[in-house]
Amino acid sequence: MDYLLQLAASPTAWVALATLIVMEIVLGIDNLIFISILTNKLPEQHRAKARRIGISMALVLRLGLLSTIAFIVQLTAPVFEVLGQAFSWKDMILIAGGLFLVWKATTEIHHSMDPEPEEKASVSNTVTIGFAAAIGQILMLDLVFSIDSIITAVGMTEHLPIMIIAVVTSVIVMLVAAEPLAKFINDNPTVVMLALGFLIMIGMTLIAEGFGAHVPKGYVYAAMAFSAVIECLNIARRNRHKRLLAARQ
Repeated sequence: MDYLLQLAASPTAWVALATLIVMEIVLGIDNLIFISILTNKLPEQHRAKARRIGISMALVLRLGLLSTIAFIVQLTAPVFEVLGQAFSWKDMILIAGGLFLVWKATTEIHHSMDPEPEEKASVSNTVTIGFAAAIGQILMLDLVFSIDSIITAVGMTEHLPIMIIAVVTSVIVMLVAAEPLAKFINDNPTVVMLALGFLIMIGMTLIAEGFGAHVPKGYVYAAMAFSAVIECLNIARRNRHKRLLAARQ
C-alpha cells in the first residue's frame, strides 16, 4: 500500500503513465484496424460479438503477459544466429506476425479486386466457419501485438501498476472506438483498401524489426495519418458532390 501511495505522489510516475497510455493506444490502433476489417466480413449480427471477443482476448493476453514479465524479458535474449544476425523469440514472433499480416492484407486486396463467386452453403454453416476463422485469426494477431505492446511497456517503466493501468486504459479505448471505426470502414469501401495498405506497411515494419532493422514508429504513423487525412478529404468531396446532385434533382 505504501508503495502505491509513493507511486501516486511521484510526478515522474504520472509522466510515465501518461506517456505509456499514449504509446499503448497508438500501438492498439494496428490491432483495432485488423479486427475491424476482419469482423466486417462476418454476417452483421455476429460482428459486434466478434469485436468484443477479439478486444477482450487482447486484454487477457496483455494482462497475462504482464504477470510473466520475467519470461517476457527473456524473449528478447538471442536464441540462434544466422550469418551474424542473432534472432530471439520476440524477433521470430514479429516476423511470423508480419508475414501473416502481409499475406492476409494481400489476400483481402485480391478478393476486393477479383471477388470469387459465393459458394452455395447453408447460412448456419457459413456463419459458424466464418466466425471461428475470424476469432482464430484475431487471436493470432492479438498475441503478436500484445507481445510488442508489453515489451514496449517494460522498456518504458519498471512499475507494474503503471503498466497495468496503461494497458487497461488502451484496451478500453479500443473497445469504445471499435464500433465507430468498423462502421466507418464498412460505410466507405475506399477506406478498406487504405486500411489494407496500412496493414501491409505494419506487417513489413514487424518483419524489418524482426530482422533487427529498427523502423521509427513516428514515421510509420505519420504516413498513416497523412493518408487518412487525404482519404477523409476525398470522402468529404464525394459526399458534397452527392448532395449537390441530389439538390439539382
